[in-house]
Amino acid sequence: MKKTITLEAIDPIEIYGAGNRILEELCAHFPKLKIVARGNEILADGLQADVEEFETKLAMLIGRRRHKMNLTPYDVEDIFDGSTSPDRFKISADSTIVHGTDGKPIKARNRTQEEMVKAYFENDLIYAIGPAGTGKTYIAIALAVRALKNREIKRIILTRPAVEAGERLGFLPGDLKDKLDPYLQPLYDALGDMIPAKRLQEFMDDGTIQIAPLAYMRGRTLDRACVILDEAQNTNLGQLKMFLTRMGKDAKFIVTGDASQVDLPNKDDSGLLKGIQITKNIKGISTIFFKNEDIVRHPLVSKIVKAFDKAE
Repeated sequence: MKKTITLEAIDPIEIYGAGNRILEELCAHFPKLKIVARGNEILADGLQADVEEFETKLAMLIGRRRHKMNLTPYDVEDIFDGSTSPDRFKISADSTIVHGTDGKPIKARNRTQEEMVKAYFENDLIYAIGPAGTGKTYIAIALAVRALKNREIKRIILTRPAVEAGERLGFLPGDLKDKLDPYLQPLYDALGDMIPAKRLQEFMDDGTIQIAPLAYMRGRTLDRACVILDEAQNTNLGQLKMFLTRMGKDAKFIVTGDASQVDLPNKDDSGLLKGIQITKNIKGISTIFFKNEDIVRHPLVSKIVKAFDKAE
């Protein structure tokens, strides 16, 4: 049986992948079929049952693409593993991103957070900039946990620069890990809200979730991971460049920071806003700016931030 399948209303490269990687992965599951792709047409030649199954799996792959920014060969794996529902890649109508360990939905709580969620699905690098309490890091971690549960990524990597906010790192007790843990505690707290404690420990033990200071990122290539750099205002331009260039295949990077809370000895050394300016015209990068009005902590926090801004 011969059948020509026409891809309509979609760019073939989005289904075939760069260098036809995704199509080749799909074809590998049909060794008895002769499959030739020309432009937006795919010719399948072989037994009728194989051709029909190939057409079904291809339709599933196209369905996934309509709910994801990019397809990867791992999407083909998921289809043959039985994970076929494109609904897994949707944010529901009430903006629920993921459910917390207490069963409550974690969702965008204001328009700017909704913009951040939307930007995540449309870009591979996101800057989320704004004052404390706006939920930048929390939403970023929720998106990462959701991607991990949906098998869109294999790892979550959370990092932040080990810069003291008035205290001295060297005077803290314990080894290096003990000294750094207080700086990383907000990340542990957010993860604990979304992943049961036992499961979270398993993820951390096997490296599925990694939390480390920024210096540990040097020399790494981070593939199929969601990587979050928190407190990025405390990086200099060289550190920010080092972090951004760790991006590997099928990775999502989220950079969060508050330009008004620089803890570096020389505040002008902060590379966050400089990095945003340098990369602002690159396709696939989005910047979301949070304002005081977006603060979702105790109502007093917004008033405190405004009071300090006025005093400064």
